[in-house]
Amino acid sequence: MSRPQLEEVSLALSKTLSTRIDPHPSARVHGGCINESYQWQTVDGPIFVKIASTDRLAMFEAEVAGLKELKLARAVRVPELLTVGLAGGKAYLALEWIDFSTRHSAAEARLGEQLARQHRISAREFGWHRNNAIGSTPQVNKCSNDWVEFFRDHRLRYQFDLARRNGYEGWFQERGAELLEKMHAFFLDYRPSPSLLHGDLWGGNWAVDPNGEPVVFDPAVYYGDREADVAMTRLFAGFGSDFYRAYQTAWPLDRGAAARVPLYNLYHVLNHLNLFGSGYLSQVESMIDRLLAELQD
Repeated sequence: MSRPQLEEVSLALSKTLSTRIDPHPSARVHGGCINESYQWQTVDGPIFVKIASTDRLAMFEAEVAGLKELKLARAVRVPELLTVGLAGGKAYLALEWIDFSTRHSAAEARLGEQLARQHRISAREFGWHRNNAIGSTPQVNKCSNDWVEFFRDHRLRYQFDLARRNGYEGWFQERGAELLEKMHAFFLDYRPSPSLLHGDLWGGNWAVDPNGEPVVFDPAVYYGDREADVAMTRLFAGFGSDFYRAYQTAWPLDRGAAARVPLYNLYHVLNHLNLFGSGYLSQVESMIDRLLAELQD
């Protein structure tokens, strides 16, 4: 991003936040592979700023709405919103700066208990009042009172259709279609209620603040089966036994939850296939095979 563009963002931030902000960020920071992320100094201390192309303003606005929804739950801490907008031919999102500390077992346990509390927040239907994004992929949240239909059509089928447009055909699509047709069998004795989900709860989207409290960020919020959030924590590691023990103590999962973990995580691995390419193809194929084999047992 050019220096003149950064200066325009700085001016917009200064005006909106009514404070003096340095013309350029003090550091580039890790913030995922989708947006540019910076620490920016103000007279009141540092702030965190994400910057992306203007067509991603709606994605930032959906993230803002998700952070607000999670904050209302009064469960897990989320960063405070400062402002979102356009400047310098870019979209930007500014949040409070939080100095992260080392993760430890007590924080993991608190996260498990707080996530269970968040999941107690419910809604009348599955979905949400607006669409958002999972990574940079659109995430459709059209409301439904049928969870299996919602997850099949707005999560898995959407990703399979996107994969087809990306050139993944043949056996991959045939086995995927078979899974979609049969996936209701995972829910014969299980009727989930709509829970407030973070939606993208992998190990890189939580941290610990200086007071030892967990913080979650980069949400893809919607109301769905709480097992979907817990399943994703197992996908890329980053959560220890204290987290799971605390969650189970606060609100035990259904005894059949383990069988649905690969089903829920298939959504995220399909999304990685569509975002990052064929390096994820064999993992997707093995997950589909495992799920179909489970249905034949």
